[in-house]
Amino acid sequence: MRYGLIAGNGRFPILALTTAQQLGHDVTVIAIREEASNEVASLAARCHWISLGQLSKMIDILKEEGITEVVMCGQVKHAKIFSSIRPDWRLVKLLASLPSKNTDGLIGGVVKILADEGIQLRDSTWLLKPLLATAGAMTRRKPSKEEQTGIAYGLRVANALAGFDVGQSVAICERAAVAVEAMEGTDAMLRRAAGLVNGRKLTLVKVARRREHLLFDVPVVGLSTIPVMRETGTTALAVEAGRTLMLDREEMIDAANQAGIAIVGVEE
Repeated sequence: MRYGLIAGNGRFPILALTTAQQLGHDVTVIAIREEASNEVASLAARCHWISLGQLSKMIDILKEEGITEVVMCGQVKHAKIFSSIRPDWRLVKLLASLPSKNTDGLIGGVVKILADEGIQLRDSTWLLKPLLATAGAMTRRKPSKEEQTGIAYGLRVANALAGFDVGQSVAICERAAVAVEAMEGTDAMLRRAAGLVNGRKLTLVKVARRREHLLFDVPVVGLSTIPVMRETGTTALAVEAGRTLMLDREEMIDAANQAGIAIVGVEE
């Protein structure tokens, strides 16, 4: 099968491309110049580089390549959307039509424009279903009673915030929300939280947006999450089963086991 992949930063697009190669798919990558790794070019059948805001160029490439299905893989930092974007005429027109310029509104508008051009945006997890978090404890150590209480509280907080255009994670300490993820990302949020709790233990809760699809903004954790958790005294991680990607899953769980960190998948 032939399809397109819009590549942001991180391991997500690399893993998706590697899987596509193994399955024999023909992939054309549209790499975001401000975000994507050069490695995506070596893994793709064809790679085109565009800058943030070049919506018309992206559509032209997809049509020239004869692609009717595309996925978005990898993060585009929210801060860069505001500081680095130079919108072309099509994106200017879209932005002017949006009642709210948040991520949902922006991507929703892009989805409609692509559909009008005969291009379907597929779920970001399309090729990576085996990497989705499973329900229950995934590490040897299960969350303690105190951590379970923090997770339950954190889920209430995170789900209340999930309808807004803010981050997907909250840091909990002794049944209090110490920090909520904003544009800085989960790692920076944890470090900020650690500076507020004077060495007390943290619990990290990460949820998906409250929407049916996983077209974009899929919660992602990975091996690099564990060193930051150790650094910040974060002893438990709760993610949504079936809606959170665990990159380098086995290595991540092994590292968590060695650090005594509990990882659990929760079902809503």
